[in-house]
This record gives sequence, C-alpha cells and structure tokens, in this order.
Amino acid sequence: MAERRAFAQKISRTVAAEVRKQISGQYSGSPQLLKNLNIVGNISHHTTVPLTEAVDPVDLEDYLITHPLAVDSGPLRDLIEFPPDDIEVVYSPRDCRTLVSAVPEESEMDPHVRDCIRSYTEDWAIVIRKYHKLGTGFNPNTLDKQKERQKGLPKQVFESDEAPDGNNYQDDQDDLKRRSMSIDDTPRGSWACSIFDLKNSLPDALLPNLLDRTPNEEIDRQNDDQRKSNRHKELFALHPSPDEEEPIERLSVPDVPKEHFGQRLLVKCLSLKFEIEIEPIFASLALYDVKEKKKISENFYFDLNSEQMKGLLRPHVPPAAITTLARSAIFSITYPSQDVFLVIKLEKVLQQGDIGECAEPYMIFKEADATKNKEKLEKLKSQADQFCQRLGKYRMPFAWTAIHLMNIVSSAGSLERDSTEVEISTGERKGSWSERRNSSIVGRRSLERTTSGDDACNLTSFRPATLTVTNFFKQEGDRLSDEDLYKFLADMRRPSSVLRRLRPITAQLKIDISPAPENPHYCLTPELLQVKLYPDSRVRPTREILEFPARDVYVPNTTYRNLLYIYPQSLNFANRQGSARNITVKVQFMYGEDPSNAMPVPLPGMKWVDNHKGVFNVEVVAASSVHTQDPYLDKFFALVNALDEHMFPVRIGDMRIMENNLENELKNSISALNTSQLEPVVRFLHLLLDKLILLVVRPPVIAGQIVNLGQASFEAMASIINRLHKNLEGNHDQHGRNSLLASYIYYVFRLPNTYPNSSSPGPGGLGGSVHYATMARSAVRPASLNLNRSRSLSNSNPDISGTPTSPDDEVRSIIGSKGLDRSNSWVNTGGPKAAPWGSNPSPSAESTQAMDRSCNRMSSHTETSSFLQTLTGRLPTKKGKEDELEKLSLLLFHEELALQWVVCSGSVRESALQQAWFFFELMVKSMVHHLYFNDKLDAPRKSRFPERFMDDIAALVSTIASDIVSRFQKDTEMVERLNTSLAFFLNDLLSVMDRGFVFSLIKSCYKQVSSKLYSLPNPSVLVSLRLDFLRIICSHEHYVTLNLPCSLLTPPASPSPSVSSATSQSSGFSTNVQDQKIANMFELSVPFRQQHYLAGLVLTELAVILDPDAEGLFGLHKKVINMVHNLLSSHDSDPRYSDPQIKARVAMLYLPLIGIIMETVPQLYDFTETHNQRGRPICIAPDDYESESGSMISQTVAMAIAGTSVPQLTRPGSFLLTSTSGRQHTTFSAESSRSLLICLLWVLKNADETVLQKWFTDLSVLQLNRLLDLLYLCVSCFEYKGKKVFERMNSLTFKKSKDMRAKLEEAILGSIGARQEMVRRSRGQLERSPSGSAFGSQENLRWRKDMTHWRQNTEKLDKSRAEIEHEALIDGNLATEANLIILDTLEIVVQTVSVTESKESILGGVLKVLLHSMACNQSAVYLQHCFATQRALVSKFPELLFEEETEQCADLCLRLLRHCSSSISTIRSHASASLYLLMRQNFEIGNNFARVKMQVTMSLSSLVGTSQNFNEEFLRRSLKTILTYAEEDLELRETTFPDQVQDLVFNLHMILSDTVKMKEHQEDPEMLIDLMYRIAKGYQTSPDLRLTWLQNMAGKHSERSNHAEAAQCLVHSAALVAEYLSMLEDRKYLPVGCVTFQNISSNVLEESAVSDDVVSPDEEGICSGKYFTESGLVGLLEQAAASFSMAGMYEAVNEVYKVLIPVHEANRDAKKLSTIHGKLQEAFSKIVHQDGKRMFGTYFRVGFYGTKFGDLDEQEFVYKEPAITKLAEISHRLEGFYGERFGEDVVEVIKDSNPVDKCKLDPNKAYIQITYVEPYFDTYEMKDRITYFDKNYNLRRFMYCTPFTLDGRAHGELHEQFKRKTILTTSHAFPYIKTRVNVTHKEEIILTPIEVAIEDMQKKTQELAFATHQDPADPKMLQMVLQGSVGTTVNQGPLEVAQVFLSEIPSDPKLFRHHNKLRLCFKDFTKRCEDALRKNKSLIGPDQKEYQRELERNYHRLKEALQPLINRKIPQLYKALLPVTCHRDSFSRMSLRKMDL
Repeated sequence: MAERRAFAQKISRTVAAEVRKQISGQYSGSPQLLKNLNIVGNISHHTTVPLTEAVDPVDLEDYLITHPLAVDSGPLRDLIEFPPDDIEVVYSPRDCRTLVSAVPEESEMDPHVRDCIRSYTEDWAIVIRKYHKLGTGFNPNTLDKQKERQKGLPKQVFESDEAPDGNNYQDDQDDLKRRSMSIDDTPRGSWACSIFDLKNSLPDALLPNLLDRTPNEEIDRQNDDQRKSNRHKELFALHPSPDEEEPIERLSVPDVPKEHFGQRLLVKCLSLKFEIEIEPIFASLALYDVKEKKKISENFYFDLNSEQMKGLLRPHVPPAAITTLARSAIFSITYPSQDVFLVIKLEKVLQQGDIGECAEPYMIFKEADATKNKEKLEKLKSQADQFCQRLGKYRMPFAWTAIHLMNIVSSAGSLERDSTEVEISTGERKGSWSERRNSSIVGRRSLERTTSGDDACNLTSFRPATLTVTNFFKQEGDRLSDEDLYKFLADMRRPSSVLRRLRPITAQLKIDISPAPENPHYCLTPELLQVKLYPDSRVRPTREILEFPARDVYVPNTTYRNLLYIYPQSLNFANRQGSARNITVKVQFMYGEDPSNAMPVPLPGMKWVDNHKGVFNVEVVAASSVHTQDPYLDKFFALVNALDEHMFPVRIGDMRIMENNLENELKNSISALNTSQLEPVVRFLHLLLDKLILLVVRPPVIAGQIVNLGQASFEAMASIINRLHKNLEGNHDQHGRNSLLASYIYYVFRLPNTYPNSSSPGPGGLGGSVHYATMARSAVRPASLNLNRSRSLSNSNPDISGTPTSPDDEVRSIIGSKGLDRSNSWVNTGGPKAAPWGSNPSPSAESTQAMDRSCNRMSSHTETSSFLQTLTGRLPTKKGKEDELEKLSLLLFHEELALQWVVCSGSVRESALQQAWFFFELMVKSMVHHLYFNDKLDAPRKSRFPERFMDDIAALVSTIASDIVSRFQKDTEMVERLNTSLAFFLNDLLSVMDRGFVFSLIKSCYKQVSSKLYSLPNPSVLVSLRLDFLRIICSHEHYVTLNLPCSLLTPPASPSPSVSSATSQSSGFSTNVQDQKIANMFELSVPFRQQHYLAGLVLTELAVILDPDAEGLFGLHKKVINMVHNLLSSHDSDPRYSDPQIKARVAMLYLPLIGIIMETVPQLYDFTETHNQRGRPICIAPDDYESESGSMISQTVAMAIAGTSVPQLTRPGSFLLTSTSGRQHTTFSAESSRSLLICLLWVLKNADETVLQKWFTDLSVLQLNRLLDLLYLCVSCFEYKGKKVFERMNSLTFKKSKDMRAKLEEAILGSIGARQEMVRRSRGQLERSPSGSAFGSQENLRWRKDMTHWRQNTEKLDKSRAEIEHEALIDGNLATEANLIILDTLEIVVQTVSVTESKESILGGVLKVLLHSMACNQSAVYLQHCFATQRALVSKFPELLFEEETEQCADLCLRLLRHCSSSISTIRSHASASLYLLMRQNFEIGNNFARVKMQVTMSLSSLVGTSQNFNEEFLRRSLKTILTYAEEDLELRETTFPDQVQDLVFNLHMILSDTVKMKEHQEDPEMLIDLMYRIAKGYQTSPDLRLTWLQNMAGKHSERSNHAEAAQCLVHSAALVAEYLSMLEDRKYLPVGCVTFQNISSNVLEESAVSDDVVSPDEEGICSGKYFTESGLVGLLEQAAASFSMAGMYEAVNEVYKVLIPVHEANRDAKKLSTIHGKLQEAFSKIVHQDGKRMFGTYFRVGFYGTKFGDLDEQEFVYKEPAITKLAEISHRLEGFYGERFGEDVVEVIKDSNPVDKCKLDPNKAYIQITYVEPYFDTYEMKDRITYFDKNYNLRRFMYCTPFTLDGRAHGELHEQFKRKTILTTSHAFPYIKTRVNVTHKEEIILTPIEVAIEDMQKKTQELAFATHQDPADPKMLQMVLQGSVGTTVNQGPLEVAQVFLSEIPSDPKLFRHHNKLRLCFKDFTKRCEDALRKNKSLIGPDQKEYQRELERNYHRLKEALQPLINRKIPQLYKALLPVTCHRDSFSRMSLRKMDL
C-alpha cells in the first residue's frame, strides 16, 4: 500500500508541475504566478498574499488523486467528487401539432428541401446539467417554493399574540369601572383580605427535580439535549430572501422553438338569413388591415345555405369534402391594432344583368309582406332556379360588410348588438388596450410602425360576443378591387360616413367572436391536416386560417409548410373593341415551361385571349418554410448543397457557376448574407447556422483543394447574431441573450456529424445512427461498405463510381496513420463495441480509441477512398495526397471556434465580443457533445482536451478579461454583458474541463482586475463587475465540492498532507490539531484561500468591501452581502447537504465569516435603538474597537487595507490601522445588516461545536465581548414582531408590497424617526454616488422589481387573513430558531470560560445577552430553554450575579417578574422556578437576601407602573407557585428563608392589589396619576420604591406631554435622593436635602426624611438603586432641566442648574459646565425672545356631585389644562369620559358657577360643575410676582367671579348688580407632580353694586392707560378703547355709571368711602381719556381728521357732564376722624365678607 501511495504521489507531482509549467507559459512567466511553485501541501506558511490579490488555486484534479478520502461511501463521499451522471446528453423527440406530419413522402428530393425537412423533424439535442437546479440561481429560498418548504411549521406561542387587547380586557372590567375609589386617605387595602386572595389562588405546575442537587455537567447535558431536539433544520426557509432583482446567476432555459401564432380569435358563423330566400348565397371572411393596406389572412369560405337551397346546385357541385363544411375558423393576428377589420363578402350564382339589378329584390321585399308578394316571389324563385341550372358553376359578387374588430373586443360586454351601428359610429374607446408583447415576434420597433398606445390591443382576454349583422352594402360593379375596399373601410371609421347614405340590404348574419381556446378539438391546419385531439373525423371541423402578417414576423421556421395562394385580382378589357362577354379566367399551375407540363385543371371550351398577352392580374402569395424568397440566402444554400452533392456547374437563376469559380462565389455569398433581409434570415436561422457550422467543421474540397472557410463562417455568424441582437430587442433575457439564439443552441445545435437516428435517441441507442453527412445515400451504396444498419441523412450524389478497398484495409490504414495531429480529438460514432479491438493491448490502441468502438466505422476520420470519392468525386492516386486529406479530417467545432476567436481582430472581434455568450455557449455544447460521442464523459479531466485547445481558451479568457478591465468605463452595457457571459462560460467549464485549470483562469481574471483597481480613483464599478463575475461562478451546482470541503487545512510544518488526522474522528478533527490550524480555519489565511478557493474569494470580497476604510465601496455592501446570503441559503435548502455532518463541512467553508462580521460590529445597523428602555445599548464604543491588540483576521487584511503585498511593511499589532481613531463608520442599512446576521447565525448553527469552542478559547476577552455584542444585536434583529404588526402593516399596503418591505422593516425595527429619515436620505446620496448607475448596486434602487417575471404573482395588494397568519407563523419560527442558535452559542462561550477559567469577565456579557433576549418578544419554546440556561449560569457562577453584576441582578428580577405575569402557563412555571432559585441561591451563599428582596419589590413596582397589558391574575398564580416551592423546600425548612419568602410574596401581592385599582382607571389619566401618587405616598418609608413610583409618574406625564409635571416628579425624585445622600455622606457641594430645592418648588419639602420611621440609608438593601449616588442625582436633575425646558419654564431650568453647578464645579468637570452654561444661555435667550408670547396652563375648578362618583362625590379640584384650553374643551372631555363610564344620559354638566344645592339634584345622576378660574394674588404678592412666569408658577390660590342680584337673577340694573368673588386654596402649589389638586379652603367676597362699579371703572382706566402707552403704538386698539370710553352710544357707559352712583351723596355713611373712591376713579378716567385722545391725534392720517374731531366733541361733552359729579366731595370724609385700624385693602373692610372654612 505504502509503495502504491508513494508511486501515486510521484505521478501527481509531475502532473502538477506540468500544469504549472503550462499555466506559467501561458502568461509568459509572470512572476506572480511562479511565486510559490512548491507543492500544495508544502506551501510555507509565511508567504502571505494580501486579500486584494487572488492566491494560487489548488490543483483540484491532482488534489483529489493524492488525497483519497478514508470514507468509502456515505454522504461525505458525495461531497468529494461530482456525481457520475452530472451531465447528460438527451435527444428528445419534438412535438408535432398534427396527427400526421406535414412532411412530403417522395423519395427523390431537392437537397435543400431535404435539409429543411431534416431541420424540422430531427429530435432536439439537449445537454442537461442534471443538478443545475441546485445551483444558487434556482435557490428555493428566493422563489415561491419557499412557501412549500414552510409547510408543517409548528405554531410558536407568543405572549404578545395571546395577550388580550386592552379593549377586550376593559370590557371584562366594566363593572370595576363603575365603582370609583377613594384616593388620598384610605390605607393601602387590608393585609388580611389580600393574603386571603393569595392563599386561594392556584399555583402553576412545579418543575420536577428543580430542587435536587444535580451536578452542573449533567444539567448542561440535559439542557443541551432538550434545546437540540425538534429544531428547525433550515434557517433560511424562515428568512425572507433579500430584495433583489432577478438573481444575476439565473439562466432560464430557453423556450422550445415552435410554430408562430399571433393572438388567436375564434369566429363561429351561426346563421345567415335574408328577407327573401330565393337562391343560395355563399359567404367568405377575411381580415384586412386598413393602415397597412393589406389583407392579413387567407379567405375562409363558409356555407350557411339550407339543404333546399343547396339542392338547386346539385348538378354542378360535387359532394363536399368534410374539410369544406367548416363554419368556425381560428384567425391569428400578430399585430392587432385599431385598423383591423373582419370583412364579410357574399356571393351568389352568376346571373344576367348588373349587380344592382340582382340585388334589387333583396332591398324591396320584406319578410313580413311574403303573402302579399307571393306571385312576384314565385317568379323570382323560378328565375333563380334557371340560373342555377345553367350557370351553377359561376359566382358573382353580391354584397359585403365589415366589422371593426377592436370595437367588438373592447366593448364585448354587451351581448346581442346591432353590429352596423357599432361599425359606422366612430371607434369607441380607442386603444385603452395594453398590448401583451408577444415576445417571440415583435422586432426592433424602429424598423416597423410602432405599436403605440393607440393601436396596441389585446385579443387574448375579452368577453366572447355574439354579433348580429343586419345591414350589408351591395357591391358596386366598378368598385370591386381591394383598393376600393380600403377606401370604404377607412370611410367607415369616420362619423359622417358616405356608406351611411347608401341603401342597405337587410339580412341577419349571426356570428360569435371569442378568444381562441388553447387546444381546440376538431381543428384543421391551413394544409387541412388534423391537429392533435381530433377524436372523431366525422365532426364538422374548425379551420385554422393562415395569417399573412401585416409586418415581418421574426420567428424561425420549425414546421414544414409549402403553400401557394393564388388570387385573381382584376381583368382589364377596357381597351378592346367588340363585345367582351362570358370571359373565363383560368389559372393553371405548371411544373415546366412546355405547355404539356400543365397540370390538369379541366375547364370546358376555353380559349386564350390575345395570344397570351397579359390582360389580367393574379396575386401569388407563397407561405413556405422551404423557399427562402431571398436571393442571397438562396444562393448560399444552393452553393453549399452543390458542394455536398458535387454537381457542377451550379445553376442559380440565370447564372451558371463553374467549379473553378466556386470558391470565390461561396465566399462572396457568405459575406453577402449580411445584405439579405432580416425576416428570411430569422425564418431560416436554424438551417443557416447549421450550414455555417458545417463549413467550419468540414472545410469543403473544391477542385481537389481544401478550402478553409472557418474565418468567413465565423465572421458571418458574428454579424448575423449581432444583427438579430440589434433588431429584435424585445426578446432578450436579463443577460441580453436573444431568445431565438439561445433556443437554437439549447435545442437545435449539435456537432454536424451526429444526427441521431430518430428511432433511437439517447446514447445507448446511437448504434449505427451517427454518421457523417457526406455518406453515400440510397440503395445504390456499395455493398462492401457494410452500412446496411444505417439510414443516412446526407446530401450527396448517389452515383459514386469506383469501388473501395476492403473494410480491413480501411481499418488498418486508419490505425496505422500517425498523421493525425490531435490524437484525442476523434469523434466517436457510438457504434456497438467490437470485441477484437476492445481488448487490443497495443499502445496505438489508445490513440484510436475513437475507432475501437465502431464496427460500422463511420467516423468522420475514416477518410479512406470511398469517402474521398464523396468529397472530391475522384479517387486519390498518390499516398501523399491521402495523408494530406487525412489530416484534413473533420475539425472539432469547439477547437476551431476557439482558434478563430483568438485570432480574429477588428470589427469581427468586436462583434464576437458583443455577443460573446453565443460563442461561449456553442463552444461548451460542442465540447460536451464531443466528450459524449467519444465516451469521454467519464474520462479523467486532465486528458479530455488537448493542450492546444486549453491554450486557446486561456488566451481567450485572458484577452476578454483585459477587455473588461480596459473598457468598463466606456462601454458599460457591453462590458456588463461580456462579464456575465465570461462568468457563465467558466461556470460551464467547471462541469467539463480540468477544474484546476479553470481556477487558474479565474485567477488570471482576478489578477487583471486587481492590477487595474490600484490605479482607479473610484473602484466600485469594477469591483461590482467582479462581484457579478464571482457570483455567477459560485452559482455552480457543485460549488461546495469545488471548495474541497473535506480537505483539512494542513498545518504548515508537515511536508506531505497526512490523512490520518482526517480519519481519527468522525467529525474530522483530531484532538491534537494544532491551534494554528484552528486559527487558519477561521481566518482568510493563504491555506484557507487556496484550498477553499471559491469560498475564499467570496469571503475575501466580503471582507474587503465591508472594511470601513474601503474607499468608495459603500454602494456595494448590499450586493456582496446578498451574494453570501444567497450562497448560504442555497446550501441550506440543498437536499444533498441535509445531513448535519455534511452541513458542518459546508459551514466550515464559511468559518471566517464570523470574524469578518465581528469586525463590522460598529457599522451594523443598530436594531437595539427601539429597545433602549429595555436593554442596554451595545457597550463597546467604536473607540474601544480601535485599540484592540489581538488581531482577529490575520495580517492579510491589514495588508489589503494598506494596499500592499509586501509582508514586511505591516505593523504586527492591531489589524485596523488606526488612521483616525474615532472615525465615523458608515452604517449598513437595516436590510444588509439583517442579511449579514442571518448568515452569521447559519454558520454558528451548522458549524462543528468542538471547533467553535476551540476557537473561542483562543480569542481575547475583547474579541469575545465583541462576539457577544454581535449576539446581542441578533436578538434585537430577529425579534418577533407580532401578529398585530403584520395586520397593521397590511392596512398600509396601498403601494406595491415589495416597495413596502423596506419601510416595514424600518417600522418594525423602529427607526423611522425624523433623524433616521434624514440620515437615510443623506446615505441614499452616498450610495447613489459614484458606484455607477448601470450596476444595480445601489441599495435604494427598488424599481426594478416590476421587471422580474417570477416575483409578479406575489404582488397581490391586500394580504388575506391566512397570509397574515402565515407571515406571523414564519416570523415566530424564525425568532425562536435565531434565539435558540444564540443560546447555543452562549452555552459554548460559557463552556470555554469553564475550561480556561481566565475569562470570567465575559460572563457579564453573556448575562447581558440573555437578559436582553428575555426582554424581547419571545416564544414559549425559547423562554423555557432560556430560563434553563439562566438557572444553570446562576448555579455555576453565583457570585457573578450577587456581587459583581448587581445592576444585572436587578434587571434579571424585572425580566423574571415580567414573565411570571405571562398569560402562558409554561412560561410562568419556568419564570417562577427561576425566581425562586435566584432567591434561594442568594440566601445560600450567605449574601444578604435583603438586596434581592428589594430588587424584586422595585421590579414589580416599575413593571406595574409601566406595563400596559399587565395581568395581575397570572402574577398572583406565580406568586402562589413561589410560595409552594418555599413550602416544599425541605432543605431550607429550618432556616428563616421560608418566612422571608412569605413576607416578600405578601408585600408583592399588596402592590399587586393596588395595581388592580390602577387598571380600572387606565382610561382616566387624572385618576390614574392620583392612584400612583397614593401608592408612592404609601412608600414614604422605602425610598427606593417611592423613587420608582415617582419615575413611573414622570413617565406617564411625559407620555401625555405634561412636561412641567414630569419635571416636578423628577425634582421630587432628586430631592428624595439628596435627602438620603446627605444622611450618608456630608459633602459640601451636594444639596442639603429637600431644602435646597425649595426655589424650584415649594412642594418639595414633602420629601424630607424627618419622620421617625425613616429607614437609615446604610441598612442593607436600602437606597441601593443606581439613583442613590451622586451621578444618579446629577442624572435626575439633568432630566428635570430637560423637562422644564420642554415645558417652556426656563426660569426653573436656571434654578435646577443652580443645584447642579456646584456639583460639577467640585468635580472640576469643565465639559459638563460648558454644556450647562450653554443650556442656560439658551434658556435665558428664549425668555427674552418669547417675551409676551409665553403660555402656561389654564385652570378650571371642577366639582363632582352625585353618589355615582363614589369617593369623588362633593369633591372639588383645580385642574390644570394645557394653555389655551377653552371651557368647552374640558367640559366636552370630562362629559365624554364620564358619559362613557356611567352612560351619557346620566352625566350632566352644570352650566353656571353658583353654589350647588345637593337637595335639588337628581340622586340617580352624576353632575359635574366646571368653572374657569384665574390665579389670585393679594396686593402685597404682586411686588414679587412681576414677570409672566412669576404669575404662573407656585400657584395655590385661584379666583372666579359670579354676578348676581338680590332677587335671584344673574344680571340687573347698575344699582342692583352684585358680584361674588370666590377664592380657592389648593393643598399643593401648581405645577405639582399631578395635574389636579384638591381644594382645601374656600372664601367668598361679595361686592356691592358701587364696589362693582369701582372695579369696572378701574379696569377701563387701566385699559386706556395700556393702549396709550403701548410700544409700538397700536392705533386700532387705541381707537377701539377710546370709542368704548367716550362714544355717546355706549350702554351702561361711564356717564351712566357716574349718574347712578355719583349724582347724590349716599345716605349710608358706610358708603362714603366707596363714593369717594369712585369719584377719584372718574377723575383719573377723564385724565386718561385726554391722554389717549392726544396720543391718537399724533397717530392718525388726514383721512381720520373728522373722526378725531368727533371723538374730541364727545369727550368734551362727557367731561362737561361729569365735571359737577367729580368735583363734589363728601365733607364728612375730610373731617378729622378717629384713628382707624386698617385692613389690608382699603375698601374690603366694609364689604360683606363671608368666610367658608
């Protein structure tokens, strides 16, 4: 064995060296390539190749020989080599539409006809790559197949879907709503009842064995088994494919060439009836196109006469064949337009007289008058009878009509219509038809008339219509020609038709028009052959009517058709003398020029007129697929056939071509093919290309000389193909391949000498059927050739003279001849193997392997004499000559093609490049056929093709690559096509050639690109091309095999690869694998890139493009990510890799992906943004990334970034060159990031765990942390969105659903904020920038979706219920699977920690990811496993949680509690188990249990405060479960633990009960806040919890935009913290407790910790929250400042910062101070700017009356509402709210503000009284309250006024008008931590009428003063106030007031002072009026002079009237009075003051 192996290695070494020599020779010894020519296994590890360069590929064929796999069979075996049946050559018989073939049967045929027939009948020769559909181009994850693969998914249960909607929940609680509850002073429920509730609730199921002491390893194993069971195998089946256009690597199989049909119409003729029935009438239908002036179908004749009428003609008409009895026809219209008419012509038997006379009776008689005109009718009948007897053979035109086809189609809704009306009216509804472009026919539109919107019509889908045509036009004798018809038809479309005026012939013709069915039964072709499905030949048939298309139709012929249509058009006897009667026109068909050659058409008694001079005109239309009807093509085919037949001279028309001239003529005719018309070229495309290829393969022998026409044919092919490409734009696929050419290659093309016998397609039956086309044919063949078993299809002359030598000589001469220059390019004829030579041991046997197997010896190489005769017509004479001809032998097409292409230049090369795909595909098919006919499909790949051919290919690929590189900027579109064609070519070659060689070709392309890239300023276009190139190559169906997935990367030391390591373990990893090896597997190291060549290229592209420093490649992110995504998802769904062991191998090829994605963490889209309230954002900032030292990807990347290939230059340290250490990363889009992360998860899911673990062990802490960050991101990224989101999204779908995809993703990922929108837009610009519009590389280009064909059906607009369910189902499964993969990975990380015991610092990160995943929306399945892992983690590392990560411990408590309240019982069971164990472990390690208790209590509080749909019933069950555990826990029964648990649980339950009440008031914000306020008050003694509740309140306020209140909550929180901090430590700069905050709000003192029962802060577990620290305090204050700022209370911002500044000053934090002062500056400048424009709250007094309100009954509150709230608004709100609650008829709003008398109210109603109140200040307060802010802050007193009169009315005369002022005092000052505050005190002041007057006058005077001194002055305002003051007409104006109160001195001395005060007021008033007038005078213009005078007159009048009243003083007041003890106000002393306390 060993010797064998050594020997094998030797062999392989030489081969490898040779190959290398060959490759390096090809590239003229480029040093790059020769760099390491040592053997693959031996590559020294130190040569590094930068990522931007391609490495040398492994020699694959060699490798497979030298590394035999130890596994003999089994799934891994198939990974190693391509399957044996990879490529198949299939001959499939073509379908024939008709029952009998149309091909003529004669034996002697013209060679051209024979070729045509062969071309129309031979089988399709198809090369099938059997596994091709498994390549990525057909990835089922991107197709609709994904739906099928998603069948049978389990439904994941998610709480978010289960949880009832808020609303339903509310309904259940309606009764609760009715009861209200007392707010402020009830104690917090009673302990007793709450405990009773708890004791009576049911626990959830307990987890078995939870309390057992099981070893950790055992727990891990159990968890692992459970996690791994029932997992979904295919991750990508759950993930929607990235949004791409049609994948670039998909090549669709071209359509089978088939006969062309236009759009087909079925016309059924039902009946034809005239008013009188006297003679038979014959009808015909045809289509005409008015615009083209062309008849576009043959005639369809139908006979609807009654049997009686037919009887009249019996003597003349032979019995009818059934084919003529058709009454329905199928018309085909290729170019439907508005100009198509269906013309119906009627004829009758010839009779004497003009047509007009004959038609007369039909116009006169009516059917109704039949009895009246009986005699006349009888006479007509007998006349008709006579004519039928005499002239029954002859017809005459009679009448016609036309139907405008498009009218029928477009209005085919209404049935039974009078057709003529339609016809003559204008063309209604023109051209609303979108034409379905029939891809196969529409040519280049500039050549023909464009089918514009006007005439684009669709006949495939209209409603069938039945037409009744009632009017016919009689034929005019002088207007019978088609020209006249076109005029009439054009006229019909005009509204004022001439035809309208004609008298019609009335008749009834009924016809049905409908779209033709797919396969109608009983159908006859135009040749009258029966179409398949013709069950009964006696049934009346339907005729297919041949179309004469209006314009050229470009479809190759595929069926035999040879019809001649002859239409006699006109006969002109105008210039003859004499009578011209009874002239018959005879049309005769002749097959020669002699009169005797006339074919018999017997017509009696006929003479020729005028000695054969033409007087009539006949139109001949040939519909033929045999005659090209093109002189150039005819000449070409004739010459080629002449060569084959060897008949000289050749006659073409009048030319005679002699043999010596043949060569020139042939070359000319080849180049003249270009000038022929396009239509015949396309129609005879298959035959034409066959002939050209034949000329390449078999150079003809002309006059004894071999003429090489290869070049000419190649040029001709190139130009024909380009012509097709340019002119038939409508039928290219996405790669620009013309479909006609593609289907030619796929179905028609074959090697010319291999026409299989139709009887036996397929390789097995090829015996005797493959021969060369120049074989002798027919029975005269010489017998000795022993060819009896074959039926030859050649075109040669049967008369061969001379006899050949015996067969044996023949064979001998072949074997002996060494003259063949390419020994391997023999063509096998596939005969049965012959025994004698099969075992021939002689060495020459190898060179003749083609011959060995053919006992018929019909290979093209058997050029012995008999064949030479057929070539030259002469027998060879000299031996030398024979040799020479033998060399000639049949060339191999692919070799010849490669050669021609390599050597061509100039325009030929250009046109070949334009359509490179065509030649590439031809070449590949030729290669496969060649291998197939030589039975070489199994031969070793290195010996399949000769070296010369390989050199040609290498040269070709190299030049094309250089074309791409040099021309990509100029000819963008062409280069794009060329690039994909080249890639497809290489992809194909991988299936047939030496794969190592193909890899070297790929490398050469890469090399050219990368050398160009260095010099480009903007590389993205070229890189984009390279991505397309790579993606297509990687779409190979055996991509995985090509990557050698089973090869282990060999450690650098061992010189020869060892096999033992691969076999030692099933996973393929032996335990002593060196670490270096592990690292190699995870890095893009040189060994990795060499052995996994293609995967290496893919990952390298990814690494290079995603690198943040990659200049200008940003636009390609999506593209490269999609490539990787597509590959992985295709592996995932590939049935060959479903076995997990194999998947692990496949995943090995992508291990470096993990590292690459870890590098991109800072650039990934941040899916956690939405979660910041829940989780924490990623913890490592980009700066930390920079400073990392342990490099993740090897130096290769660093070099790639540095753009260098010299290893010494790189710094060994960090991989990211720290160019700018804090650089801004461009973020990837959400979609790209998601794709990357799903790829990461796939690798983690499928890779071998042991390998991952080894690698994790090698990673640094920083790198592991980065991995954890990545997992954290994955959790957010794949979070389940929930059914509700899907439904909501569905309601948005007005636009195309695909278009919505992006937005949806945004909505789900919660990033649509304005900032994001902006960022996205700017990013859009970036992406669009230079990356070149031609390559759809921009992320934003979504419009191309509509162009794809295979996605269209998913574009339904509105999704059904089921679809939404399905989407949610898949999303749920994806979320579950993704999170389980993350959990698996976390477990591996934890294991590495357990192994190394040095990386405990990363456990915090693990915990963070776990907690984050608990916080997201998860399925029950995942949560079970998650809790299991969490319990295991806590039990392994208890100190971690309770000592280091205390924050996380608090988080964990919160998460567990949240899940304890889940509606799903399994989640609750697990969560309560986890919570119980957490407490138990905390207790056991002797750590204070207090802290966990505290954290749980706080968690519950915050949960309760914030969670919307929180169900206390479920939580109660969990609490009961925890109690049950405590009772059953035997180990700890003796300790205090059970009691402590019980206390805790009861306390939690208490909070819960409060929550229930909160739930009732969910809808009533005031009530809710009151309740929260009360709960917070209940926690006065436990600062942590009070803080929690204050924050909950702040949150609630912010939600409702009550920023001032939110700020107050925060200030209270800060005060609370400050209190406790000052007790803990005495720091001068910290606030001294609440007192410091008094300036901000007087309410803050509530927070002072003075009561006795205050806990001391150093007690364990108290004040342990994060806020009870200096930084916590700072944070709270900063938030408070922000809220104040939002509320517009900038003065308060200043006060807050006054507290903060000393703290920062003490910490010397200049940065913070500068920020603060910046904010202060902002605040003060806003105060300045907004002066006069600021608005704070509006206040209302609200009183509740009625028992319905429960505790609220008779309570009064002051409500603070947003600024500018109208009374109506709050009234509407409260009425609406309580109306909904108690019933609308029950609630009533009291409209006035008088005191309410309870007795007068209806006890069954609820009354609300709402009054607008204003802040009230005593005079002394006004000194301090100067600004608007002062007057709106710290408000405790409010006032409202109520007018009344003593007799009960509200308003009365001046002297009886009283006023009540009510002043309310509230319990707290506004703004407070809630928006309504109780009224605690109320006083009323009653003003007497004179006091009311004083107030009024003071107010008026103030208004005047204000208007006068306003700056800038406002004349309008001033005039308004003046008018009100001095205007004469003012009611109850100043004058009246003065007259009522001042006209006499009051009798009551109490009123003296008031009288005096009023008098002084008036004095002031007049003075102010004067000022105002003066001011006004200065402001007015000349136009208001008169107005001013009027005002002044009024003023003087007023002043005079007031004068006496003002001047009268009351003498008593001025006497010396007793000293009076003054009250505060001068006049309130005497007022009647009523105190209400």
